[in-house]
Amino acid sequence: MSPDHDLVLDIRDLRKVFRVRRGGAVHPVHAVNGISLDVRRGETLGIVGESGCGKSTLARVLLGLSGADGGSVGYEGQDLLRRSRRELTAVRTRIRMVFQDPYASLNPRRSVGDSVAEAGDLHRIFKSRRERAEKIAEALERVGLGADFARNYPHELSGGQRQRVGIARAILPEPDVVIADEPVSALDVSIQAQVLNLLAELKQRLGLTLMFISHDLGVVAKISDRVAVLYMGEVVEIGPARELFVAPRHPYTELLISAIPRPDPSMRITGAVEVSEPPSRLRRQAGCPFRDRCPRATGLCADTAPELRSVAPGRRVSCHHA
Repeated sequence: MSPDHDLVLDIRDLRKVFRVRRGGAVHPVHAVNGISLDVRRGETLGIVGESGCGKSTLARVLLGLSGADGGSVGYEGQDLLRRSRRELTAVRTRIRMVFQDPYASLNPRRSVGDSVAEAGDLHRIFKSRRERAEKIAEALERVGLGADFARNYPHELSGGQRQRVGIARAILPEPDVVIADEPVSALDVSIQAQVLNLLAELKQRLGLTLMFISHDLGVVAKISDRVAVLYMGEVVEIGPARELFVAPRHPYTELLISAIPRPDPSMRITGAVEVSEPPSRLRRQAGCPFRDRCPRATGLCADTAPELRSVAPGRRVSCHHA
């Protein structure tokens, strides 16, 4: 792969299949089904979709926490999926993650300072105990907590403070990319806004590239430069956040937007798809995976799976009738 200095992650045809046993038979579940994404330096790419659409599996594959069954992940001109375990371990200081549950992601027996320094300790990036203490204090200051919090333990903190600790732990090794997997879904609405503002501020100050994963398109729209919409393990629409939010091209994107709470019930997308349950992941059908929920579906949708194609500059949609 030839390096592209504006391209941080070059994800091509990424696949991950789980095997699920039901009724005496083993069924393949295509959690990530041929996803291709360009993640550009300094941007915030939102990844949105219902539970089970493959968002978190995508994040785990990118971090090397789960193996892929096909495709490639280009980073610094090399394919992460073909690096040795030792090389991949070193990359984990450059691509970091903020987890959904700020309490479960922290060891209750370790102090805040030790949790924040975890990656630095593992990869031996500290030259002295003094430097370690300084880096911990700096990371905690950057997330608005202060150096004194290093002596605390997770049970002594609020949910918002724990998530700030999780963010401090992610940024301490000075990464290129931070993947935030549902980082505000476990927090109160007022605290959500504070954490979103913090992530946006850190992105600008530290020159980070963010991948922000959420099931809530309203939250994603507030922080993202571009948004990729996932359905059944596939990208069905991608484009600039403002354009996608104002004028969605895929009926599934319309469904997600129509589910956003609005102060005036009359403020809804005309012709929005009615909310319904997604189909079982154990039953894969030919054609478009969204056709059973789509009011625009035709015989073409039943016979032929749509390709993700360009419909406008920067906009791609996987729909025959976009």
